[in-house]
Amino acid sequence: MGALDEFACAKLDQAEERALRRSLADTAATGPGQRVVRDGRALISFCSNDYLGLAQHPALKAAAKQAIDEHGAGAGASRLVTGNHPLYRTLEAKLAALKQTEAAIVFGSGYLTNVGVIPALVGPGDVILADELSHSCLMSGARLSGARLVLFRHNDVDELRALLNAHRSDGRHCLIVTEGVFSMDGDLAPLAEIAEVAKTHDAWLMTDDAHGFGVPGGGRGSAAEAGVKPDVQMGTLSKAVGSYGGYVCASRAVIDLLVSRARSLIYATALPPSAVAAAIAGVDLIASDPTLCARPLAHARAFARALDLPAPQSSIVPLILGRPEDALDASRVLEDEGFLVVAIRPPTVPEGTARLRFSFAADHAIEDVLRLSDVVARRILKSR
Repeated sequence: MGALDEFACAKLDQAEERALRRSLADTAATGPGQRVVRDGRALISFCSNDYLGLAQHPALKAAAKQAIDEHGAGAGASRLVTGNHPLYRTLEAKLAALKQTEAAIVFGSGYLTNVGVIPALVGPGDVILADELSHSCLMSGARLSGARLVLFRHNDVDELRALLNAHRSDGRHCLIVTEGVFSMDGDLAPLAEIAEVAKTHDAWLMTDDAHGFGVPGGGRGSAAEAGVKPDVQMGTLSKAVGSYGGYVCASRAVIDLLVSRARSLIYATALPPSAVAAAIAGVDLIASDPTLCARPLAHARAFARALDLPAPQSSIVPLILGRPEDALDASRVLEDEGFLVVAIRPPTVPEGTARLRFSFAADHAIEDVLRLSDVVARRILKSR
């Protein structure tokens, strides 16, 4: 065994001892209703980010197939070389219209979006204030920028204001970063208050709406729900939209700047035409069917009512269990009952807050939602 193998095995053993080792499990989607097969077992998934069930929608499948026939399987190069196939123009126009901005730009993924956008807007000599629970890719983008990064307590507008009073003058430019819907807790950022604070302190506001787009605000996202227009609205095409990719909606000037400066756009191969075509179909469904967008939150609230939990603000409901071992045990209990709910453990969430993260989709059957709540009540909560 070489030195690198010894290092890897030692790290894996440490993770195993703390119940933090990860592994990949083959999981095949088998149709609508969030049905999957994992390790040969048929399960109903309550942990997917496919909030509207569009990944299995016939319109998205048909659009993807047609795009392959017309444009091929791959893009062949970055968007600035030969990969900017005509479908992008249609998708970006639809995104901008739905978000009510001047323009939009699509990236290869949500992670690529955030690690490219933030360094394109701020750098050394600037200041970033970020919610402490912001997604890893927001933190990565902030650190890559070279700007001074200051964290504020989760959703604490008073501390944000105090930190701006203390640090705004330290930088030429100031960027405030937050998720719109927080991926692990499901709560919404107080965007109206944050937007007002940003305006008062001459700061730019960037929201990550990866888990908001398609559900709150009639499907337009958390900013629409709050009645505000952040300077930069980021989101993904790989969750509620049912396809793959990331995007930014902003002014025409900001979008043009990103085309020239965002390294994760400039130096990454473009999305395959099938993904862009499927996203167009998904965005069309979001824009045209508010009842579809309302269904995930209705399911989440039905689940919470059955368990006497606080009313959710989004389609995400966390059940914090504490130790990683407890979360893994609870996940296995649910799998025995026919449900897939993956345990979420550090470092994805803070130490001591390992949990089950339930996510609800428009195509879940209400009977499955209520049966899930019954199993959680009988076999997980009753034993605690």
